[in-house]
Amino acid sequence: MLHRAILAVAVPMLTGMLISCSGNEQSKSSEDIDAYRNKETASLVERGSYLVTVGGCNDCHTPKIFTPRGPVDDSSRTLSGHPAGDVIPPITGDPATPGNWVLLSPGLTAFAGPWGISFPANLTPDEATGLGSWTEEVFIKTLRTGKHLGQETGRDILPPMPWFNFAKMTDDDLRSVFAYLRSLPPISNRVPAPVTPGDLANMTRGAAKPSTASQAR
Repeated sequence: MLHRAILAVAVPMLTGMLISCSGNEQSKSSEDIDAYRNKETASLVERGSYLVTVGGCNDCHTPKIFTPRGPVDDSSRTLSGHPAGDVIPPITGDPATPGNWVLLSPGLTAFAGPWGISFPANLTPDEATGLGSWTEEVFIKTLRTGKHLGQETGRDILPPMPWFNFAKMTDDDLRSVFAYLRSLPPISNRVPAPVTPGDLANMTRGAAKPSTASQAR
């Protein structure tokens, strides 16, 4: 009888202790995983920031403020691409003809040459005008192929974007760059669509203006 009484008390207590310990272990394991993921994400973002900096992405994708010492990045518009409201000055000559000069806009965010006119993309995670709707897979495929959205039928990524250099980066490095871009504050800025060589030729004769249609680069 005594043994039965002891078992009747001890077994539920032991079972409760095991369940409690198991629950704590599961909870701790979940917390550890979350902490690891947060640490891993922070590490990706940090490396991505480094790669974007040494890769010179701000040179074209960040609008400039002009100072007595020359242009500097506008930190309030980091990597937001060619400003939608910027007016491109008249283009003289015919940069659409191979062998002529390549022209830069005063803000250093538009480029005219034999390919037409290209505008650096908005790389912030804005859903409507930036990379907010892009997946990591699409981002990597775009830089691997030099095609918009990584699609075979997509338009070419235009100069001066050195996608062929980024294509040589490892998947881990490209994931880091994407993680950093996703960490930026989203900026709504609808970058114009590229201007074709034909339209550029017309512009030099004063017959056309750049399109303001949106298309993520």
